[in-house]
Amino acid sequence: MMTKTLLRALAGEALPTPPIWMMRQAGRYLPEYRATRAKAGDFLSLCYNPELAAEVTLQPIRRFGFDAAILFADILLIPQALGADLWFVTGEGPRLSTITSATGVAALRPADAIHDKLSPIYETVRILSRELPAETALIGFAGAPWTVATYMIAGRGTPDQGPAHAFKQADRAAFSALIDRITEATILYLSAQIEAGAEVVKIFDSWAGSLKGADFDDFAVAPARRIIEALKQRHPDIPVIAFPREAGQRYIGFARATGADCVALDNSVAADWAAEHVQIDGCVQGNLAPQHMVTGGPDLVAEAQRITRAFRGRPHIFNLGHGITPDADPDNVAAMIEAVRSA
Repeated sequence: MMTKTLLRALAGEALPTPPIWMMRQAGRYLPEYRATRAKAGDFLSLCYNPELAAEVTLQPIRRFGFDAAILFADILLIPQALGADLWFVTGEGPRLSTITSATGVAALRPADAIHDKLSPIYETVRILSRELPAETALIGFAGAPWTVATYMIAGRGTPDQGPAHAFKQADRAAFSALIDRITEATILYLSAQIEAGAEVVKIFDSWAGSLKGADFDDFAVAPARRIIEALKQRHPDIPVIAFPREAGQRYIGFARATGADCVALDNSVAADWAAEHVQIDGCVQGNLAPQHMVTGGPDLVAEAQRITRAFRGRPHIFNLGHGITPDADPDNVAAMIEAVRSA
């Protein structure tokens, strides 16, 4: 029998206590992470140093005993491997060279050229598959094509993804070609993570919510379905979590439309609503507001237990509705885990 609770939930089992992990659980809220990052020198150097990347992945497991570890990397390593320049500005985040035309798309490297650049990431996965506790599942991940494209077009994160929407409007064929290239690379990247030892993979579509109508179908649903179908052909037993953040009503049926084994939910939707409309199709993940990791107190306990109870009786993985923030208090993480396990 499968012993890892995360894999049991993803296989459709309703557990009395849901498995728990957090998005960005290895990160700046932990002093041990900050010390390791200082040793690495900068963020990208940390991503590409397998020993140190494995160390920061393991830190929250040692401290909190989460049911899953998620590979420490970044969604923008794919554009870099495809030929974009990538750097991080302290206090401001990532910057990339921009793609704003069909010529820029055509100049990208072919999808199968990514592996040399990304081989350190696969080595991190191999280290983790050896060093993680036997009961802890290992999650690999990538950014969804739409979200990755928004950064490649704007050269940075934007509040409304305006540059990507403008490119999509001006030259839909070139924009679609960019989505295709990212999709092809993502299939290869996630497949290589699985071959290195990842037991689950997750597709982060952080900006899915800004796609509306047919654009959501074309650029959130269709690429996710293509990635999942390709991964299932190569690795039939590997579950996939999809996270179309802020999809709202479009969370309904997303698992059926894409083949995802689990849909991760942001905290803009109510757990009771999601239990009724989304969880009926299978496992859901979520969806405590990350702010509770900062504020703590009785509200954190009450909300964590309310979410746990709302999803009880069907497959559920407890998580935040988005990544934990650097100003979070590690003591609140411990309180969250205790609240869920005692609900």
